[in-house]
Amino acid sequence: MSFEEQISLLSERVRSYSSTMETEEAVKTAVVLPFLRALGYDVFDPSEVVPEFTADAVGKKGEKVDYAIKIDGEVRILIECKPITTNLDRVHLAQLFRYFTVTSAKFAILTNGRTWHFHTDLEEPNKLDARPFLSFDLSDFQQHVVSELRKFARSDFDVDGILASAERLKYTSSLKSAILEIIENPPEDFVRIAARGLYEGKFTSSVKDQFTSLVRSAFREVIRDSVKSRISSALDDNDQPTEETPAPVEDEIITTEEEIEGYMIVKSIVREVIAVNRVGMRDAKSYCAILVDNNNRKPLARLHFNRSIKYVGLFDKDTEERVQIDSLDGIYAISERLKETAQRYAD
Repeated sequence: MSFEEQISLLSERVRSYSSTMETEEAVKTAVVLPFLRALGYDVFDPSEVVPEFTADAVGKKGEKVDYAIKIDGEVRILIECKPITTNLDRVHLAQLFRYFTVTSAKFAILTNGRTWHFHTDLEEPNKLDARPFLSFDLSDFQQHVVSELRKFARSDFDVDGILASAERLKYTSSLKSAILEIIENPPEDFVRIAARGLYEGKFTSSVKDQFTSLVRSAFREVIRDSVKSRISSALDDNDQPTEETPAPVEDEIITTEEEIEGYMIVKSIVREVIAVNRVGMRDAKSYCAILVDNNNRKPLARLHFNRSIKYVGLFDKDTEERVQIDSLDGIYAISERLKETAQRYAD
């Protein structure tokens, strides 16, 4: 079984059995150890995968790190596990901070089985960075993460190569967050630059508000057009029918551009109260569901866009309440209710 297939199976396991992983030991057995095996480490060799690792120099009697991974006899990776219900925070890095300083480890992993944070010492040598250079949600695994994880495989482990990638990943992640913030909340200086040449009058508060809304809408259209172009290009490359290609089914589920954009708006709204990598989309014939942790029992909203009148289904109570919207911008009018629902799943 390939590495990708093993990770895919683990992803499905987290989606299907997360409710049974409420203890740290369950996370270790069901996810962490199989994850290490997929990377080629011998989890049955205590000289390579060291459980309950201790270092006398840490100075806290009895304090342990869940796993230390040794390569050629040297500690290279430290792993701290938490129950899947734990909302990972800096406080959970305390032991890793101390052990990173007094061992030869170059990387530290903090995980609850679903969320994985990879840390190193990019900012200051031998001092663990508080901000991870790589984070991902195993239950909503993205293919581009595979190539980064491969670098941690036992057979390909190269500290310098990983560090080079880590620096790129860290800054790329920060830039993506900054760009998303600009898209959703364009700063005044940016709006002024965008409006330059389009408006020559006095840039009053009302003008600023008008152009801020226009800039936000323009951003969304650029993203939508880019997605549409990529999809069209992919379809053009595959428009020749083959014997193996089944004929289209009339009632197949089709995710529309409006649903994708609506999902992005909801995701940007609730990011203030819940990690965005926990918010996912699952389309159906009659509506598009926006879920937390890819769990049907954690509905955040439903987009009823497959009709002339559009509705957003809200779940801040026990049952769905449909709210009519005239356009996608109408989603912003129900921001507080979306945040209230997200808050229920945040802990």
